[in-house]
Amino acid sequence: MAEVGRAAVRDPGELLPGGFWEAVAVWLEKPQVANKRLCGVRLEARRRAALPRVSPRGRRPNAGPELEEPGAAGRGPRPPEGGPGRGPEESRHRRQQGEGPGEAAAAPLLVEGPGQPDKAGAGEGDFSAWDLDSLWDDFSRSLAGGSHELLAFLTGARAGSQPEAPSELDVVLRTVIPKTSPLCPLAAPRREVVVQDVLNGTVTFLPLEEDDKGNVKVDTNNVYQIRLSGSKEEWFISILIFCPERWHSDGTVYPKPAWLGEELLARLARWSVGSKKSGFKSTLSLISIIEYSKTYQALKEKHKDMVKILWEEERAELGLTAKQSFVDLGCGNGLLVHILSAEGHPGRGIDVRRRKIWDVYGPQTCLEEGAITPSDETLFPDVDWVIGNHSDELTPWIPVIAARSHYSCRFFVLPCCFFDFVGKYARRQSRKTQYRQYLDFVTEVGLACGFHVQEDCLRIPSTKRVCLIGKRRTYPPTGEAPMEEQRTRYINSRRGCPVSPPGREPPRPPPRAAVARAGRPHGRQALDAGAAEEGAEARAAGLWLSGFRPREKAERVRNCAALPRDFVDQVVLQVGHLLLDAERPCAASAPGGSLKAWNRGGSLSLADVASELDGETLRRLKRECGGLQTLLKNNHQVFEVRSGRVHLRDWREERLRKQRQPEARRRLFSEAFKTRLCWFFSHHPDGCALPSDCCPFAHGPEELRPAQTPRRKQVL
Repeated sequence: MAEVGRAAVRDPGELLPGGFWEAVAVWLEKPQVANKRLCGVRLEARRRAALPRVSPRGRRPNAGPELEEPGAAGRGPRPPEGGPGRGPEESRHRRQQGEGPGEAAAAPLLVEGPGQPDKAGAGEGDFSAWDLDSLWDDFSRSLAGGSHELLAFLTGARAGSQPEAPSELDVVLRTVIPKTSPLCPLAAPRREVVVQDVLNGTVTFLPLEEDDKGNVKVDTNNVYQIRLSGSKEEWFISILIFCPERWHSDGTVYPKPAWLGEELLARLARWSVGSKKSGFKSTLSLISIIEYSKTYQALKEKHKDMVKILWEEERAELGLTAKQSFVDLGCGNGLLVHILSAEGHPGRGIDVRRRKIWDVYGPQTCLEEGAITPSDETLFPDVDWVIGNHSDELTPWIPVIAARSHYSCRFFVLPCCFFDFVGKYARRQSRKTQYRQYLDFVTEVGLACGFHVQEDCLRIPSTKRVCLIGKRRTYPPTGEAPMEEQRTRYINSRRGCPVSPPGREPPRPPPRAAVARAGRPHGRQALDAGAAEEGAEARAAGLWLSGFRPREKAERVRNCAALPRDFVDQVVLQVGHLLLDAERPCAASAPGGSLKAWNRGGSLSLADVASELDGETLRRLKRECGGLQTLLKNNHQVFEVRSGRVHLRDWREERLRKQRQPEARRRLFSEAFKTRLCWFFSHHPDGCALPSDCCPFAHGPEELRPAQTPRRKQVL
């Protein structure tokens, strides 16, 4: 036995030992959080048991089986009276309520969801609870019969000693699923028995191996243990290996001992005393992990980064032979449409703006340019799925469009920007994050449209990765008429909820305002009358709700880059003079060591600068994203904005900074040398603080060099 690492854990919040069991649960159920070479795990079976006592007569040990499936209630060991604290059972309960340690709380939980423990492992030679019972019975017999060293390792006791009382154990059978790659195409899932001992604060991982005859036993070569020791004053987490001299590292499921003692141990220590609430579903909880991994790797090889899970499981479930058809509304660059089309799914993508990359995909990828306004004209009776992948203002309409297209139509939506049926979504409460509240709103839309809405979390490089899926209806086909009335009432009830998006003028007053001004009924009656008139106008035009505005075809640049050059120069000059007048000139060291009186100016807050600008200039800047601050940061040759305060940039300090930059950055900077005029040379009363040969900007037109066109990667 060897200890490969030990970490002292400070616990000012008194989270231990319960926090330790939460950290262990992450490594048990979500090891890919720490080991990036893993795809995830599948929990096969769970049982409670007790370690055997070594009997001098060699009697069969009493393992005390209490078999449970992974989804059963009341699982896990119960800590003894006055014991060390929360064990795996309470930790699991807290995770089910959305609480977990640190970054692990937001990480993907790759265990099969309730109700489908057998589906994930179809054809994979899965173990059942009976297999775990038989395996543990044989293992207990071997421990009692002669494996005293391993028994001592499991209990944390000296070899040959006996624990005072048998500990109740939580025994879990799991399958660890590695990622496959071209370098390791034959990586197969590995099974382990995990033994959690709350009384002794140990978690032991027992790898399983299968011989040629199909017999399964514990492989003692790669047995390791995570152990908690100490008390309230001082805690330690350590990782031990049973047989370090026989440890075999495969680089995926079983890393090198140094990685266990450094990387894994550091994460466990951090997770044990950190907690973070998460209100989101576990990642990929609605599909099989092994099938996901296979499909992911196949598509990754075929399309490299163009990866998306297909609908094979749904076809098997519904007994379909033809591949599902789809329409992707707000398809953007069309990548998802291209992937699905390449895999044989008939469909098309529609977006308000055509992208240049569309021409790269070829004629087999059907992409259309056009605006989508929710109405009787935007129904798709010939598709199986309506997709909204970051579909912006169409996001809440995706369930509505799917519901009204035909009874068997399904929807998939990946919300990103927060839109209501008309305009921006208005946040209702502060107890939830805006993202969580918006997801609840889109779920509410799906329910109002008659869908059973499911939520899942995709493994994609995005902070907005929670998707909502509507596959089945809550009503029979004969109930379509009353359900349509419910949809209409719900959509109309959202009237007046949204706010105008930034950068747009508020919509013109609705007809009900004119009705009230004309002396007709006021208050609630006027609102109802106006809403009825507005709804009648929308229905006459075939619209589902008046006031909806699709995105503009030409996306307006709003980062101050499109402002007229003379307007920008005027603002820069005015702000520069404000800073110069803010402080008297002072002596400053020149590069040569001499003193040169150069006015560095003072510093002003953004609010002070804004107060000196005229109203028309401020109104023009407010229509841009970031306003005044963005304009000043864009002109970084002149200004430096730090912590909400504006300064003139001193290029003597910048020159020293750039000398410490990496070679690649310095080479990029040299390519722009003398390609723009020096603002300080032209406008500062003391001129430029740097001599001409040291300044990166041109001191006069005669020094200007032509700008080099940046090289672009050739598209093959």
